[in-house]
Amino acid sequence: MQDTSLLLKYFPELTATQIDQFDWLGPLYREWNEKINVVSRKDMDNLYTNHILHSLAIAKVISFKPMANILDVGTGGGFPGIPLAILFPETHFHLVDSIGKKITVVNEVSKSLGLKNVVGEKIRAEEIKNKKYDFVVSRAVTRMKEFYFWVNNKISKVSIHDMDNGILYLKGGDLDEEMDELKRPYQLFALTDFFEEEFFETKKVVFVPIV
Repeated sequence: MQDTSLLLKYFPELTATQIDQFDWLGPLYREWNEKINVVSRKDMDNLYTNHILHSLAIAKVISFKPMANILDVGTGGGFPGIPLAILFPETHFHLVDSIGKKITVVNEVSKSLGLKNVVGEKIRAEEIKNKKYDFVVSRAVTRMKEFYFWVNNKISKVSIHDMDNGILYLKGGDLDEEMDELKRPYQLFALTDFFEEEFFETKKVVFVPIV
C-alpha cells in the first residue's frame, strides 16, 4: 500500500487538495531521483512509509498553528519539511541543507505542488542569522548534543503552541546514551503508538523544549 491511501489510514481528515498533492509526491520524487539522488534507490518503493509517513509522525505529536515558523535542518530532498508543509498549508517552512542540488529538488517539488509556504535554501543551520522559529525539525542528521548547539539559539522563547517551542527530531534505535549526553529535559514519543507498520518499530520523535 505505497500510495496516499496509506496516509489516509492515519490522517483521514486530508482535504482533496492535500490528497492530490500527496498523490503527486511519489511520481515527482521518482522523476527527480533519476536526476539527483535524494532517496536511496531501494527505498523509492517504500517512499510513502519510510519518508512521507515518517515525516508526518511529527504531526501526531503537535499540530502546527497558522503563521508558525518551522525550520527543517538537513532536509535533504525535503523530509520532513515538504510532507509537513502539505499537511499544514498555513504554516511557514524554511528548509535548509548544505548541498545545493538537494535544495534544487526541494524548490522544484514545492513549485510543482503549488506550495506557497515552503522556502528552500542552501545554507548551514549555524549560518542562519537574525531569524527565530517556533520549532526546528529534522531527521537524524547528527547526534542530538551537536544538533542542539547548532539550533537552540534559532528558537523563539515566545510560544504560540500548547507545547513549549523546541526541537522535534525523528530518530531510531536506543537513544538513552545519546540523550544523556545532552543533559537537558527531553521527551520521547514511540512511533509504534501511532503507526502499525514494521518500519516504525524502533522509531521515535524526540522533543527537546527550549525554555
